Formats: sequence, C-alpha cells, structure tokens
Amino acid sequence: MQIYTIQSGDTLFAIARTFNSSVNDIVNANRIPDPERLVVGQTIVIPITGSYYFVQPGDSLWAIGRRFGFNYLRLAEINRINPSAPLSIGLRLYIPPFPKVSIEVNAYAEPIGDAPSPAILADTEEAAPRLTYLAVFSYRVNRDGTLNAPPIQGIPQIAMRNGNALMMTVTNIEQGRFSGELGRAIIESVAVQDLLLENIINEARRLNYRDIHFDFEFLPVDLRDLYTEFLRRATDRLHAQGFLVSAALAPKTSAEQAGQWYEAHDYGAIGQIVDFVVIMTYEWGYSGGPPMAVSPIDKVEQVLRYALTEIPVNKILMGQNLYGYDWTLPFVPGGPFARAISPQTAILLARDNNAEILFDPVAQAPHFNYFDAQGQEHEVWFEDARSIQAKFDLIKELGLRGISYWKLGLPFPQNWLLIDENFIVIKR
Repeated sequence: MQIYTIQSGDTLFAIARTFNSSVNDIVNANRIPDPERLVVGQTIVIPITGSYYFVQPGDSLWAIGRRFGFNYLRLAEINRINPSAPLSIGLRLYIPPFPKVSIEVNAYAEPIGDAPSPAILADTEEAAPRLTYLAVFSYRVNRDGTLNAPPIQGIPQIAMRNGNALMMTVTNIEQGRFSGELGRAIIESVAVQDLLLENIINEARRLNYRDIHFDFEFLPVDLRDLYTEFLRRATDRLHAQGFLVSAALAPKTSAEQAGQWYEAHDYGAIGQIVDFVVIMTYEWGYSGGPPMAVSPIDKVEQVLRYALTEIPVNKILMGQNLYGYDWTLPFVPGGPFARAISPQTAILLARDNNAEILFDPVAQAPHFNYFDAQGQEHEVWFEDARSIQAKFDLIKELGLRGISYWKLGLPFPQNWLLIDENFIVIKR
C-alpha cells in the first residue's frame, strides 16, 4: 500500500497512472468527496500491493534495501535491474509488502443519550473486523457500589458478528467528570468493592463481556497503594469467574511524575496484576489547552519506553486518538474549547478554506491554519496516514501487544486500511 502526499498540480488520474492504480480505487479508499479538489499536503492511501520508491540523489540500491528491510540483491531481482549499475534519479523501484505482525486492537465506543448514535454504530461496524476488543464506555460506579450502565443497543450484536471480545469499561465518572472523591469512596471500603464486583460480574455475564477494564482517573496520590490493592482483589475475583482484567493508565515518563492524573497509577505494580494495560498516549494537544499535536510521536515514544521498564511488553496497548482539534486563535487559557473533528473533516476544512496542510517532522503530525467567515484564525492538528504509519512502525519496533483507539464515531478510513496492511489482528 502506498502513502502519497498531494503536491501542487497533482491530479488523481496522474497519481493513479504513476502507481498502477485507478481513480475509483483511490477515491473509494480515501472517501474523497470531490476528486477534482485535492488539498496540497493532503495524504492519501493508494490501495496497491506493496509500494513504489523513486530514486533520489545519493541513493544506492544497498541503502534503499536497508531502509525498507530487503536485501539489495532481492530488490534488484524484483525490479530486473543490474545490482552493480548506478541508479538513475527518478527510477521507480517496486518494494514488496512488509511481513505482517500479529497484534491486539481495541477501540472504545462511547454511546451518549438514550441510544448509540447512527454515526457511532456505523463507525463501529466498519472498525469491528479489525478489532480484538470492543470497549463500551462507560459503566459509571456509584458511591454505594452500584453501576450506571450506558446505552449499548446494537453494540453487542456488532461484536458478536465480528468476533470481538466485549470490554466492559468501569469508571469513576461522576457528574460528567472523573472524580477522585468518588474513587475514594470505592477504594477505601472493602464492603463497597464487594458489591461493585458482584454487580460487574452479573452485568458481564448478562451481556457476555470478556474483559473488565478499569479506568479510574484523577485519584488522590494517597490512594496509590489502595488502588493497586483494589485492582489485585478485583483481578483475583474476576479471574476466578473466567474474565480478563485490564486497566487504563495515564501517560507517565517516570515513577515520580507529579500531577493527580499520574500519581496514583503505579505502572510496575498494576502491570504485574492485570492481563494488559491501555496507556493513554494522547491528549498532549487537548480541547482546553494550546494548539499542538494530540499524540506527538516523540512524546508517545518517551512514555512507552518508560513503560517498558516497568511493564512486560506483551501487556502494553498503545493509546491512539482517532480525532484532531480545531482551535480558535489566539488561544486564551480558560477561553473557548477546541472543537474535536475527524481527519475527514479536517481535510474538508483545509479544502474549503484553501489551506495547505503542513507536516511537523518531530511530532509526525499534520496541521494547518485557516480563517473562518468572521475573519477569525484557526489552527488545526489531526491525524493522517503518515502519522498513523509512524505509530504502527513504533509498535512493531517496540514489540508491543497492540493498540487501543479513543474513540469510534469520528471516521478515519485510512487508519483501518493501514491496519490491514501492517497487522494480523488477533481475535479472542
């Protein structure tokens, strides 16, 4: 599969001819609404087997082979060229597809209101063939150990059709936000925990959940050891009932990292207790903060490399956003929140406002600025095929268990195509 970035003057006809594809295949793969209006800097995925590389000044066949992980003699044989002859600048070389790696893939679905929206159900249906787990977000605990269930109509049926293990996400959300004091009410009372676990088991059996996923956030630091002990008790009891147990962890870079989001999550202890963890490696750029990449790869890698010193590699799912943000400038702390948008919407915004999409080489993320109809400047950071492929390469380099997406309902078709290209998704 070829990842290509649109240049000034490009047409889909010329691109399709260059890469032995067709305009229809490219349009359908990327869901391009208007093939005549491409955006400079827009990245498209070309659905071909393998890819092509065009020789640059200074290239050698040996260096190209090393870059793509192939013996240079094999590349010469595939492309029917003399391995000893100099390469012509611009020569098109065919690169065979990479061997696929087996991983687990999770995605959260967050239905709100009385029933899941048609957009969430449609996006879940599209993603489900590429998922190991389908996480329902969320069952909200009450201070007495009872649960408030989300509306899930249709989601278990999608999971069943696609062989997904349903994940029951249990959170300490109260009045729309994570509550440390709600967490305290649960974690400091064994009696409340016992009732909570009984309610979890009954609901999990009723709806055939396979994994119980604890996402307790913003716990006070004095609850660190008690939260670890709660997860130990919960895991022992849930394992005895045949369930997997997982936990969401804040993106830490050291054991001493300060801040209420981080301090109560003991990577080493929790990583030993549960079956796997989801590390929330996103939201550096967030709706209430200044404009920046949501999951810059340099910061993501820093978190994961620390995690590997505390948690077994086969227990780590890297968190990944399926969205970007549109900030209104100038950014003012406490001012208007950024708007969450899908990668598809970001491209339409750039197209409709004649904005060129740029790419940050450090963050490995696309971004652009535009002015709205009222003359207000905006800054947009989002995900594209390049940024996602960079994350996939990191997963393979580190040997992680897999990836976990937050969240379904914001379409990003390129992501799922690249899942197919890079990985064999394990089903449970």
